Amino acid sequence: MQGDQYVLGMVGLGVMGRNLLLNMADHGFKVAGYDKDASKVEALRNEKVKGEVKGFTSLQEFIGSLSKPRAVMLLVPAGKIVDSAIAEITPLLDKGDLIIDGGNSHFMDTNRRAEELEAKGLHFFGMGVSGGEEGARNGPSMMPGGDPNAYKVVQPIFEAIAAKVNGDPCVTYIGPGSSGNFVKTVHNGIEYAIMQLIAETYEVMRKGLGLSGEQMHSTFRTWNEGRLQSFLIEITRDIFAYKEPGSAQLLLDSIKDEAKSKGTGKWTSQVAMDLQLPITAIDTAVSMRDLSKYKAIRTQAARLYTDNGLKLSVDQAKFIQSLEEALYFTTVIAYAQGMHLLSQASKEYGYNLQLANIALIWRGGCIIRSTFLQSIHNAYKKDNTLPHLLLDADIAAQMKGALAGMRQVVSTAAATGISVPAFAASLSYFDALRSEHMPSNLIQAQRDFFGAHTYELIGKEGVFHTQWTKK
Repeated sequence: MQGDQYVLGMVGLGVMGRNLLLNMADHGFKVAGYDKDASKVEALRNEKVKGEVKGFTSLQEFIGSLSKPRAVMLLVPAGKIVDSAIAEITPLLDKGDLIIDGGNSHFMDTNRRAEELEAKGLHFFGMGVSGGEEGARNGPSMMPGGDPNAYKVVQPIFEAIAAKVNGDPCVTYIGPGSSGNFVKTVHNGIEYAIMQLIAETYEVMRKGLGLSGEQMHSTFRTWNEGRLQSFLIEITRDIFAYKEPGSAQLLLDSIKDEAKSKGTGKWTSQVAMDLQLPITAIDTAVSMRDLSKYKAIRTQAARLYTDNGLKLSVDQAKFIQSLEEALYFTTVIAYAQGMHLLSQASKEYGYNLQLANIALIWRGGCIIRSTFLQSIHNAYKKDNTLPHLLLDADIAAQMKGALAGMRQVVSTAAATGISVPAFAASLSYFDALRSEHMPSNLIQAQRDFFGAHTYELIGKEGVFHTQWTKK
């Protein structure tokens, strides 16, 4: 290898791409970046780093600067832009070179791209990257999936720049094909659910208990020192205390209640439906973001159906303890549904996912990092064939201890008229899951009645149909 060549090239020098490159350079890797936007290349050149990083506006010069086998990473918006970038890069590469898509691409697109590039002798990786701007710069969680031999080319780089927990890097080879992008999609679905659950907790505190920002900040600070400790609880704690310089009002109170999304939560729900696997907390979170966008309708409905204050008649201190139990309970449900989806998808798509390892790499760097992930790791480490996280004895003991608070919050909120849809969906999911006998036998009878769809009988082999009405 020539002395002036770079071990990895980054296409796309936005916030994530630039910060990942800087992270690599700080860890002693010579890296290069390319962007059509000259101002972004200039911004990279002006960054102060410990190592060596070079920016290019010429794609040919950029590719020519890389050592072989070339490793080119894309951090561009998902969709057609990824395909366009691949189309531009591919003619400049040689057989055995590696392209890594580090964006939030749909896993089906990753499958297609991998097949197309394999036919040209190129390796393709779909790699989920979580942690945002700060994680990219100081240590993200990364989920690479593709050819295991090709991964070895970049493994030292990714292990060096990843977040570390107890010295362990928060990156591991996920599996073949699109497994990396799939795991990141489910990660984002869990993220949607937990954010919605925290938002509902905020709604109960604000509307039902009338707590001030300072009181909510104090409560979340306490919670973040216990079993709820997580990145999302931590940042929510800080949001409840943040005021613009010179302002006496929380910035939060000035932000519109219309949530945006980039589609990964929706993808999680869609694939779960394709696999016929319920993830009710995630589905509800996606729906509530969608509902938030209908502000005009909500405003009209608020005038038509007045809420009369929605204040809870409860002992505040005791109810806040119940809220902690409910938030813990539902957070576990969100993780459990996500892990169940990963387990089923692993069988369906041949990913051979190691759920214990996935829990480990989510402990640091990523948005859903939390203390509870160690419990998830322990559960799957004990039994890597565990069919559902809620069947682990240690987790079951925690859930039983939080159940009373869970029921109190949902029932009290419903009686008062405060919306807690993800809480309610999580509790109903739990109650259905622990039901040995569901009322689905009635649904089967109904289907047979109106459509002759048949049914099966308890203790009797075969498929049956009844003429329910006598003519």
